[in-house]
Order: sequence, then structure tokens, then C-alpha cells
Amino acid sequence: MKFFVDTADLKEIEELNDLGLVDGVTTNPSLIMKSGGKILDVTKQICDIVKGPVSAEVTATDYDGMMKQAKVLAGIAENIAIKVPLTMDGLKACRALRAQGRMVNVTLCFSATQALLAAKAGATFISPFVGRVDDMADDGMEIVSEIRTIYDNYDFKTEILAASIRTVNHVKQAALIGADVATVPAKILKALYQHPLTDKGLESFLADWKKTGQTIA
Repeated sequence: MKFFVDTADLKEIEELNDLGLVDGVTTNPSLIMKSGGKILDVTKQICDIVKGPVSAEVTATDYDGMMKQAKVLAGIAENIAIKVPLTMDGLKACRALRAQGRMVNVTLCFSATQALLAAKAGATFISPFVGRVDDMADDGMEIVSEIRTIYDNYDFKTEILAASIRTVNHVKQAALIGADVATVPAKILKALYQHPLTDKGLESFLADWKKTGQTIA
């Protein structure tokens, strides 16, 4: 499974990219606002750091507006994936942008039937929002599982990008289901390697090694 980091914080992206853990980046208007920078400048800097897909979201809600904004965003770098909402205009824009050879991330997906439409529109990525579905007392991962089944049934090439990831367990479940990508906040990505028994084991090994009086040189 690929990892996209869900942030517009350049320091976080650089740190994780240096570790080799970042396959791409997803942004949205809220994350850009948190960064404090201008969308074009911040997105260009992210694309300079990461070689994989960088999702940049349109803010227009009508087809013509989306296409105009997509042209500007696509001009930032070759690895830009245009992010459009799962609306009729968004699906129309998705099909048009894919015809131009652009990567498209269809976002704000909350059902398997929505994901089916996105795949038929040729989406590169579909972003089911797991955490937000959980917030509504439903099962976000069940939707990811349903999408996986539908896409496999018809050999759709659209990649499932599990989004709105809130916990390490969300990442594990997404991987077990077979999501192609998990887009996660930096703190969750870092938490994946942490385990108290790892810390305890390392402490024990180092204590025993110290007793030997040896060095490795």
C-alpha cells in the first residue's frame, strides 16, 4: 500500500520524504489555510519535494469554473493530481481532465455507488472519507471494502485512496481490505512504527550489550 501524507506543512513533508515513507501528498483548502501560504506557492514547493502525485483541490463548484482552476493547478508541475468533488459537475470535470491526460482525485466520497460513478468517469483516485463516515456512527471501512469488491468485479483501474484516516488501526484495516493508498496525517504515519514492546526490547538489548564491554568499530 502506498502512503500519501495529508498535509501542506513543508517541514513535515520533507522529514517523511527523507525517510522514504512518502509516495505522494494530498492537500485541500483547509490544509492550505493551516499552512499560512498561498496555494500556488505552497503546492509548487510540495511538488519540488515529492516526486509522486500531489493532489491540489479546485474550489469552484461548477464545471467551467473547475476546468479553469484545473488548468492553473495543472500548470504548477507534472505530478499534480487535480482534486474534484464527487458531484455531477465534478464527475464531468473528471472525465474531461482524464481525456487531457491529467491525474484526477475524486474526493468527498461517502458511498460505494458514488465510487462506482467516479471509476466510470475515469478517476485516477477515489477518496472515501473513512473517519467522517465513522463520525456518523457508520462503518467507514465497510465502504472501502465495498468499493474494493466493485472495482475488482469490473477491473476498474481507479485506485482506492483511503482518506480521513484518524488512527493506526484505520491504516491496518485499509491495508487488510486492499486499499491502494492511505492518505494519512504525519502524526499517524509516524505512529505506525511505534510499539511499547519494541522500546522495551531495545532497552533490554542495549543494557545487555553494555555489560559485555564491547564496541563495534
